[in-house]
Amino acid sequence: MVQDKPIKFGVIGAGKIGTFHTRTLAKMKGVTLVGVCDPDVMRAQKLAWAHNCTPYTKPEELVGQVDAVIVAAPTQLHHQIGMYFLEHGVHTLVEKPIAVTMEEARDLIQAAKRHNLVLQVGHVERFNPAVVEAVKYIKDPRFITITRQGPYDGRMANISVVLDLMIHDIDLLYTIVPSEVVHVDAVGLSVFSPHEDIANVRLHFANGAVADVTASRASFERARFMHLFQPDGYVSVDFMNARVKTYSKEKPVINNMNDLTVNYPKVEKQLPITAEILHFIDCIKTARTPAPSGEKGTKALELALQICEKMNRFDIPKTGHLHTPKPLQAISTVARAAQAVLDETLGQFKGDEK
Repeated sequence: MVQDKPIKFGVIGAGKIGTFHTRTLAKMKGVTLVGVCDPDVMRAQKLAWAHNCTPYTKPEELVGQVDAVIVAAPTQLHHQIGMYFLEHGVHTLVEKPIAVTMEEARDLIQAAKRHNLVLQVGHVERFNPAVVEAVKYIKDPRFITITRQGPYDGRMANISVVLDLMIHDIDLLYTIVPSEVVHVDAVGLSVFSPHEDIANVRLHFANGAVADVTASRASFERARFMHLFQPDGYVSVDFMNARVKTYSKEKPVINNMNDLTVNYPKVEKQLPITAEILHFIDCIKTARTPAPSGEKGTKALELALQICEKMNRFDIPKTGHLHTPKPLQAISTVARAAQAVLDETLGQFKGDEK
């Protein structure tokens, strides 16, 4: 590929995340947005026409027309679609989680290596400007708390909140803690979907660090915070508002909070998804390995699946159904369970009206 030519992109999936990627690519210099692909022809047309590109309903229609694709399809299709494009010589950014199983994830990595292509995983929180700035002040964290919560989105009912939301924080922890996880304590509860909608996890690292991570998609309020405690102070990160606060010890012995220096580092304002795609483009042009590589995405997936398995060992009462299917159960089973929850909810509403 000649580096000074525009990179031709396609987006697979015209849902919420696919819309963000399409909108971002349409505004970028050095990029030609070829088209958007979605099996729902009306949805593909609406998104493509709004951004001056062509709608497609089959991924294979983009082969030969694009240099790179962003796969924003449902997780169950990541492996199938990602493999197809990698085997046809197309650089691929696949949304998180990289795949459903470890075997699928390894397939994607090997395909990218065979064809000397860039495989990037959409761990977009790495590119949050608050995270980028906070990393400068993180030194040997001993205890970390992360909270990520928001309203329920039925489109993600087919996977656990761990694979949906918490996997962002798993990836961040592996980025800022230079150690391996040696012990996992986890508890979760399904509220609206057949899988866990709330999860709390405590991770113990080999270097002694401990992380307490909570993810919920059963909250009316959105919140995304990270707090890191380390020997020389404390770092607070507000993901949503892109803010960082640091507290530093100025004396060996602290008598009160006045003995701490509080700073508010300046955070560069940039949309994380823009920075993510720019990183992908740079890796394509320079043949560099992306920061959220296939290997890093697979490592995050491995721990996420371990957490899901750990939660399944606990006999916690479920709401709306008798049992929680295994995280990797067939999509048809998930659909039936989701319908059961919907039927029960509608029945409750009808009962209230009487």
